[in-house]
Amino acid sequence: MSHSKGGQTPSGENPERAGHEESTHKESPWRSFHLAIPYFKKHWRRLALGFFCLMVVDTLQLIIPRIIKHAVDSLQTGTATTETLLFYGGWIVLIAVFIALLRYFWRVFLLGFSRIMETDLRNRMVSHLLTLDRAFYQRRTPGEVMALTTNDLSSVQLATGMGLVAMVDALFMGLAAIAFMAYISPTLTLIAIAPMPILALLTRVLSGHLHRRFRKVQEQFSHMTEFVRSTFSSIRLVKAYNQESSQESRFDELGQAYVRDNLRLAGIHGTLFPISGFIGNLSMLLVLFYGGRMTILGTITVGDFVAFIAYLFLMTWPMMALGWVTNLFQRGVTSLSRIQTLLEEKPIVETREDLPGTFYPPSGLRGEIRMENLSFVFPGHKRPALRDISLQISPGTFLGVVGRTGSGKTTLCHLLARLYPVQDGALYLDGLDVNDLPLSAVRGALAYVPQEVILFSSTIAHNIAMGKKDAGREEIEAVARAASIHDEIMAMQEGYDTRIGEKGVNLSGGQRQRIAIARALLLERPIIIIDDGLSAVDMETEHAIIRSIANYLSGRTCIVVSHRVAPLADAHEIMVLEEGKVVEVGSHEQLLERGGFYANIHRQQTSGG
Repeated sequence: MSHSKGGQTPSGENPERAGHEESTHKESPWRSFHLAIPYFKKHWRRLALGFFCLMVVDTLQLIIPRIIKHAVDSLQTGTATTETLLFYGGWIVLIAVFIALLRYFWRVFLLGFSRIMETDLRNRMVSHLLTLDRAFYQRRTPGEVMALTTNDLSSVQLATGMGLVAMVDALFMGLAAIAFMAYISPTLTLIAIAPMPILALLTRVLSGHLHRRFRKVQEQFSHMTEFVRSTFSSIRLVKAYNQESSQESRFDELGQAYVRDNLRLAGIHGTLFPISGFIGNLSMLLVLFYGGRMTILGTITVGDFVAFIAYLFLMTWPMMALGWVTNLFQRGVTSLSRIQTLLEEKPIVETREDLPGTFYPPSGLRGEIRMENLSFVFPGHKRPALRDISLQISPGTFLGVVGRTGSGKTTLCHLLARLYPVQDGALYLDGLDVNDLPLSAVRGALAYVPQEVILFSSTIAHNIAMGKKDAGREEIEAVARAASIHDEIMAMQEGYDTRIGEKGVNLSGGQRQRIAIARALLLERPIIIIDDGLSAVDMETEHAIIRSIANYLSGRTCIVVSHRVAPLADAHEIMVLEEGKVVEVGSHEQLLERGGFYANIHRQQTSGG
């Protein structure tokens, strides 16, 4: 069995993922509604109470026209007195108080449910995003992810909040109003509802257009969000190249496109709402004409006619709400479909925490690494990034890795850190196939300093202690000294409590790299990998730091990748990569004696020849 998911289509795309994405667009967006079903099941009591309060409110509203009918009829017949009118008015006031009270409760229950669902979905999305690996974040931009967790979730919240309330309210109120109207006059009721099929047909036709145009709006919002994020995260480069005007123009173009997409969407929504109002007013016109004649002829009383008009007004809201509810649900369903697509994403590196056959040594990993014919091809590429690498690294070994740009050094680090899948039988830790080890166990045994240093907008102490939250100041300072950054930190105004800004914007490249190394040292893990993590410092400083951390990491496996060979002179063993293959392995002295690739690089870097 293989855990590598590297099968590709002729175009270089993963067939499983490509098929999934294709089916996502072809299937009905309503397929994603099953995401919401567990929330309805879990909170059914809250929903039941909320809808009960809502329907009682609607019922009380339907009683008021009956009270008005009796009041009008008593006025018409001359039997009305001040006391009877006060009696009718008192009932209306009492009903209004109950309506206000129950409206408060249905809002707490129903709109509160939509907020609970929004929060749970957001937490679920963030938890899922944390399980996804490098391949996903190479395909999806942070702007897209941010749009999903903000704009799309808001649309889902509106649909499951006010959208759901308006739908149930409109259905119950509409049907109940029709029933009360039919009680007064079945004939007049049929006349009043005659225009409604036109609205139903129009809503069905336009709902598909709403879905497509809202999806386009959300996608354009994602592009805008990503553009803003990337612009401000690279603001120093933008200013250095005098590109403020260019970025402003590009953002304006994206904004104009977003406005155009929203106007097209508003065109659909703007069609539904006025037509709903037109049909409601058309019904009113028919009732005024035919109902007025029936009142004149004595078929119905004046009170019945007034009550019928009141019920028609109550029914006009459901007709008007139909377009709005359709818009809300289409937005919500479209956003839920986009969220569903995100939640269906799977990491390409399997996590085998609970699967049978997963092993983990009780005492933890010691740091022995063995590679046997290790090869790797990036998804979408034909040329292997690594080819048939075989090497044994004993615990406590200091291994240097050198090679030209693109030779596969960083790819090897990524595989060791389990950021990409490997074939069974190609990579072993302490004699165990990494595919038979829990992913958390492999990464928990390894401290990795990548080429691109990631720092958070917090204090220096917090950044160093990121992987060990309970670390004391003495421990933090000790690793900072080993990384040759302590003195520079103490020279800052607030020392270790200095806030460094987003991505360490207040620090130099060399300072950021050394803080990242200090962070890795603090973890005290059996394996540490530094992938060209000192490229921003001069050769002498790099050499001094490597010697310092080599002493600090005595007994632990240390793999240091560097473009410069001189700082690796103290390594127990040096591996030279060229076009993804191991071309030389040996100590610094042995490789110099052979006069091969390593010796040539050493001569060029030390003599400038």
